[in-house]
Amino acid sequence: MRKYRLFYMFVSAFAGAGALEAQDIDTRAKFKYQIERATNPVKIDGIESVGEWNNYQLIDTMYNHNPSDVGLSKNRSEIRMTYDDINLYIIAKNYDEGRRVIQSLQRDSDNSQWGSDAITIAIDPINKKQSGVMFGVNAGGAELDGRLEVEPSRTTYSETWDERWFSATKQYKDHWLVEIALPFSSLRFNVDNLEWGINFIRGDKVENYYYTWTPFPINFNGIDVNYMGTLKWKEVPKVRSKILFLKPYTTLSALKNTEEESASTEYNADAGVDAKISITKSLNADIAYNPDFSNADVDEEITNITRFDISLPERREFFMENADIFSNFGSYDVNPFFSRRVGLITPIHYGARITGNVTDNLRLGVMNIRTKSDTAVDAQNHTVGAFNYKVLNRSQIKGLFVNRQEVGNENINDYSRNFGAEFTYISKNGNFNNNIKFHQSATDENRNGSYLGVQGNYITRTFGSGWTLDVLDKDYEADLGFTPRIFNYDAENDETVRQGYTLFNPWVRFTHYTKNTDSKIISHTIRTWHNFYFDGEEAFYERQNNIAYDLRFLNTSSITVSAHNRQVELQFETNFLGDEFDNLPKDKYNFSSTSISYTSDERKKFTYNASATYGDFFNGNITTIGASSNIRIGYRANFSLSYDYNSIRLPENFGEVDLHLFKVKGLFSLTNKLFFNNTIQYNTQSTNFSVFSKLQWRYAPLSDIFLIYNENKDTDSFSLINRSIILKLTYRLGF
Repeated sequence: MRKYRLFYMFVSAFAGAGALEAQDIDTRAKFKYQIERATNPVKIDGIESVGEWNNYQLIDTMYNHNPSDVGLSKNRSEIRMTYDDINLYIIAKNYDEGRRVIQSLQRDSDNSQWGSDAITIAIDPINKKQSGVMFGVNAGGAELDGRLEVEPSRTTYSETWDERWFSATKQYKDHWLVEIALPFSSLRFNVDNLEWGINFIRGDKVENYYYTWTPFPINFNGIDVNYMGTLKWKEVPKVRSKILFLKPYTTLSALKNTEEESASTEYNADAGVDAKISITKSLNADIAYNPDFSNADVDEEITNITRFDISLPERREFFMENADIFSNFGSYDVNPFFSRRVGLITPIHYGARITGNVTDNLRLGVMNIRTKSDTAVDAQNHTVGAFNYKVLNRSQIKGLFVNRQEVGNENINDYSRNFGAEFTYISKNGNFNNNIKFHQSATDENRNGSYLGVQGNYITRTFGSGWTLDVLDKDYEADLGFTPRIFNYDAENDETVRQGYTLFNPWVRFTHYTKNTDSKIISHTIRTWHNFYFDGEEAFYERQNNIAYDLRFLNTSSITVSAHNRQVELQFETNFLGDEFDNLPKDKYNFSSTSISYTSDERKKFTYNASATYGDFFNGNITTIGASSNIRIGYRANFSLSYDYNSIRLPENFGEVDLHLFKVKGLFSLTNKLFFNNTIQYNTQSTNFSVFSKLQWRYAPLSDIFLIYNENKDTDSFSLINRSIILKLTYRLGF
């Protein structure tokens, strides 16, 4: 039990930390909107017809939220809502001086929404502060929708969630106007619940401000579910929704792969279908047969000079809705379930998911996926179950079960299972949260291990502090998870060695907001964070100490200066620069570095950022330079160029390398329904040169035509590795 001593001490130290909770701000009780049924037909055209909206309650006061949460908005907004038997309608008139920033017309783009003049509506129809949805439109008409996720007290969103809704915008001399229709069939709600959480967030980029309907501290995102107002209903329409949605697809493709025995071009035609079944208004089933993910954006190339693998984000649509039910376990260093592991070796044959609210307090997720077999790999069956149950005011009890099972071969009983439980305490105002977790694994090889953890933070406007403690057995197995530090490469014996460890990660942040309204500086922040790693016997073997100073300016630019010190006691001979170099010997290494970065005014048509790091690196030194720029032509074209350079110089024959990573991107928003994305990447570390182009036309709601070109070449000789051209058609049907 010696290795768990730190865990028990840590849990005891924070068991009573809820006393830190500050005074509550009950925005749902103070800000209420009484919605009335529409007395006149509402036309979504971006034009406010005479008398069309006058009969409904007016919201005309917005509060500053970021970069300052003090005072009222400089520019006025007028927001009204109504409804009929089909849609919830919203109009927002956003007054200004006639100057607006519109970055792009690209759909579901963070830059289009948060970098532009825009309006966002965040809604919690279940009204339990556990989840929700958001819809946003910028002044040019670019749309964004997403599912709100609480992690655990910080609200984020996944923009890959996609639903059917409508909007129209018009720009005028002293304001821009947006009208929105949200079909009740696209919302998950209980018809007996007459109060919903709702908030409005306006981005006023010329003034560099975000305004919100309800006032709350800047340390929470504008979409935070805890600080919404209340949308009050006299009755919620009992909509006879369509209960089945089908989204068939067909693809035509041409693929040439020079790494296979036959380098000839293969031509294929394929088809499949995705189905969504509404079990209740808040519980859905998703079924996919022969799913195709060819239209997912290309993965970003990276330079990895660490000793461990780096994960890439999930981009496949099937896994995205209510994804937090399955993925919101573990910590940043340990992920018991990571959906990108599914279908990593062979494609998915079929899959089914049930996700959503069973009751107002209970969210449930069950998923079963079967992958295809080939000559070298048997088919695999993956089952994942998770629940999230609300207790106290906002706290959560969560459970997870993961099973990977080989199928199709009676002579093999290959499986890996994980199960775990977590409790997260979240204070009423969200300032304090603390999570305690226990996970266990079991395999057919009797590799049974455990994972214990504690993670939390306490955050106010000016002070923030957080902590993470992870204790992992070397036998903890997560075939469908991501636990990179368990696997240590022994270069001397050319093998991977499993090693348990304990991580302790405390951090502290202080922020000072400038009170002088004429100041060009918004805030100063000093922060420090530390990682301490111990082996299975609690012997220290690695630490990372960091401190940084951030300076934010009113014009959206910023400067960061940081210093870093690391001490690493290598447990095994290591080589991550190339087989042509000698292995780094087992030894204790102490090395330091400093960094500086600058980001320019993001509102300009030409933007840029630059960063540089110089210092020691193990027994040598490192120089890292990064730079990127973007040119915006109106709001229909964006061109960006980025370059990352790493120069590592180790003594003797331990390694001298220069690593280059170039990225060129071109985005053309021909309309807010027609997009052309292009990405060129050149990475000397992975010796890969890639070209990716995707033309997307949303010709009908949730229905698209894609034309995709992808090519990969070797950077040494520029010889072709593979090339593909894909034409994909999807169409959504409702019954």
